Amino acid sequence: MDKIMVEKSPPLKGNVRVSGAKNSALPILAASLLGTEDIILEEVPRLKDVDVICEVLTCLGAKVEFLDEGIIKINSKNIDNYETPYELMSKMRASFLVMGPLLTRLGKTKTSLPGGCAIGTRPIDLHLKGFKALGAEIDVDHGNIGAYAKRLVGDRIYLDFPSVGATENIMMAAVMAEGETIIDNAAMEPEIVDLSNFLNKLGADVKGAGTSTIKIKGVKKLGGATHSVIPDRIEAGTFMVAGAITKGDVVVENVISNHIKPVIAKLREVGCKVYENGDSIRVVGTDKLKATDIKTLPYPGFPTDMQAQFMALMTICEGTSVVIETVFENRFMHVDELKRMGADIKIDGRSAIIQGVDSLMGAPVKATDLRAGAALVLAGLVADGITEIGDVYHIDRGYEKIEEKFKRLGANIYRVEK
Repeated sequence: MDKIMVEKSPPLKGNVRVSGAKNSALPILAASLLGTEDIILEEVPRLKDVDVICEVLTCLGAKVEFLDEGIIKINSKNIDNYETPYELMSKMRASFLVMGPLLTRLGKTKTSLPGGCAIGTRPIDLHLKGFKALGAEIDVDHGNIGAYAKRLVGDRIYLDFPSVGATENIMMAAVMAEGETIIDNAAMEPEIVDLSNFLNKLGADVKGAGTSTIKIKGVKKLGGATHSVIPDRIEAGTFMVAGAITKGDVVVENVISNHIKPVIAKLREVGCKVYENGDSIRVVGTDKLKATDIKTLPYPGFPTDMQAQFMALMTICEGTSVVIETVFENRFMHVDELKRMGADIKIDGRSAIIQGVDSLMGAPVKATDLRAGAALVLAGLVADGITEIGDVYHIDRGYEKIEEKFKRLGANIYRVEK
């Protein structure tokens, strides 16, 4: 297996361009199953997860072509398969997002329970609750899930938790359901808005995305469109923290600053200067990083996907910082790895108490999940010696050309292929 090696680096300086958002590209690729004409997607990051979802689309009968860097052409006019094979579902949780489009397009869908990062139970019951409300019959048997409906009919659906995946799957199922569907307590993430914009380009009638109430009027057929995926706010946040942790001067390009307001606010709290300028953000580090507290929350709160990276920064802040994780119950797996590098962190239930240390030490560590892997890269930039990161396939699921981008900023980082 490949490893990423990180050596203590000078303050990072320069410009880095953020790729399209993984968490936007995946549901939009799934939604491409709804179109009956050519669909062109731009700014699609070339990641392992994207490759997997494209394999799923091909398996279901869609034609998928990689035209150029970041550009994919999909034609789903003749999709004829409603079953997603276990070997693909087990690779990535987001594969489950094809259920909504298949259910409304073909009237049936069958798949196995999804895989992905082991960051806690992410139940699919809210997805299934939405499908049931629209009139589908659900069949769960030995790890396989089927949903069937002669026709879907719009309804009012309240989500017990503003789940991003459930909101997306129900939206996609509802776009061709008869009548109107209203989703209450819907997720409000920018990726939901991007999916809504894409669906509307295909001919759907979706209103209210980005608020807690989404209204969808069903249409009979969807066509084709060209759509550009929004920038990845989590990748942007990761490079912003990289500028802060190395006390550098980093300009992050192709970013929508409104999407990462909590990260900007917290970087300012620890003492960094943050300048917003159109579609770029400049982070200037400080010699004295101050402790702060974060609490992860659904959007527009502090993103759980930035918790690990920010914790890496907290390990060298002066004083005591506290992280409260409210979204996923098992998202502190990076703590033991950071402790191997000399971090002083104590866990108490869903809270982590971080006492800042003078310095970290390089060590052999493992990327326990996608964002944990990014946190270890950040810690490695300021740790004495060499940090050897294993299980980097997690990192490759969400960061495009991560070593190249860090190298351009002056980081001492390289990959060892095995």
